[in-house]
Amino acid sequence: MASQSGDRTISAARSVLSHLHQALDLQFAFELWDGSLVPADAAADGLRIALAPKALTRLLRSPGIKTVVDLYSTGEIDPRGGTIFEFAERRPKIKSRELRKRLNKMLLLKNAVPLLLGAKDTGARQQEEGLDAGTVADRSSGSRKDDIAFHYDVSNDFYKLFLDPEMVYTCAYFRDWSNDLATAQKDKLDMICRKLRLKPGDRMLDIGCGWGALICHAAEHYGVTAVGVTLAEEQLKLARERIAERGLEDKVSVELIDYRDMKGERFDKISSIGMFEAVGLDNYDNYFRSVHRLLKPRGIYLHHAITRRGKKDLKKFRRKKPEYQALVRYIFPGGEVDHIGWTLTNLEAHGFEVHDVEAWREHYARTTRLWAENLMAVRDAAIADIGEQKYRLWLAYLCGVSLGFDRGSIGIFQTVASRRTKGPSGLPPSREDLYQR
Repeated sequence: MASQSGDRTISAARSVLSHLHQALDLQFAFELWDGSLVPADAAADGLRIALAPKALTRLLRSPGIKTVVDLYSTGEIDPRGGTIFEFAERRPKIKSRELRKRLNKMLLLKNAVPLLLGAKDTGARQQEEGLDAGTVADRSSGSRKDDIAFHYDVSNDFYKLFLDPEMVYTCAYFRDWSNDLATAQKDKLDMICRKLRLKPGDRMLDIGCGWGALICHAAEHYGVTAVGVTLAEEQLKLARERIAERGLEDKVSVELIDYRDMKGERFDKISSIGMFEAVGLDNYDNYFRSVHRLLKPRGIYLHHAITRRGKKDLKKFRRKKPEYQALVRYIFPGGEVDHIGWTLTNLEAHGFEVHDVEAWREHYARTTRLWAENLMAVRDAAIADIGEQKYRLWLAYLCGVSLGFDRGSIGIFQTVASRRTKGPSGLPPSREDLYQR
């Protein structure tokens, strides 16, 4: 009886996938759990999606990106014969309306029944302890220590596997698209320092300093005294080690503290590079008030943050798409991004004068692609460190983010502003010095 049920499930899966392959004009195949291919004449070593017995059943019972991510993370959906980027290049180009016309609804309904009944245990998704950090709604308190730790305390060794030698985990800056990651990250650090107009004697604060690459670069090359703050203990340990190795203890320090809790001192320059995404939409007022309080009059602030496309209605903008919810559920709990218009409005509303805005979308598409390729190249070492399930989630995350930047569904901007006062800004009349090397 079980064999007959299995045969019916295989037959139904083959029928449905054959139809979808033809209707979508797919450029990759499917590999069923019995080893057969759809279409049958597909190359055995070609691009194909391997499916476990329960995969289609679970997708039918709970369609959506969350189920796809769950199945991918456990290997029940497994891209083979190429990278995620190669599958994305061959994604169907057909529009939804045209697809609905092509689909044979009766064939799909007829085969849905054996697929729905084909696996007795569709089960709660398999997960490693701590994999699912929670839902979007309960993780938006703004730079919470547990949110930050979930992402950054995986292990320093894991990040070393795919980052550049300086361990810069933010968008690189490619003066030439052929530059390698290490060169592009050094050029990014230098561009930030030049935009901040750093000079000897400046006191600089880096909010969310990571492993300290920027503050070390600023001290070594621009003669500043720099303070970095982080909420990730793993980052803190390695950052302090690196500062000591470079003999910068008298110029650079890192503290495990929330920027909102800093008291007293004001800084000449403040940078926030890739941490604003952890603040949360409802915490923006507190964030910008804090930066304003910590910055001297006419001090320069550089805001480097990921954005989404703006909407005419803020309520619609706040509505989170399934892909976005998957990101903050599995990889970056508490993460939220605004749109560039909202960033500029908040800066002006909180006492800043905005001077420059520069889009780096294509730079981040390239950066994240190189990270993903690096991670794929050290697959075995990564799995030994964090386990296969988390490895697959991280790879999907890096590939998906790269594709998002490439297609323009997400962006990133660097915005230079100063704490507003009456009179001259003190900035030069042009920006040509930033781009002449």
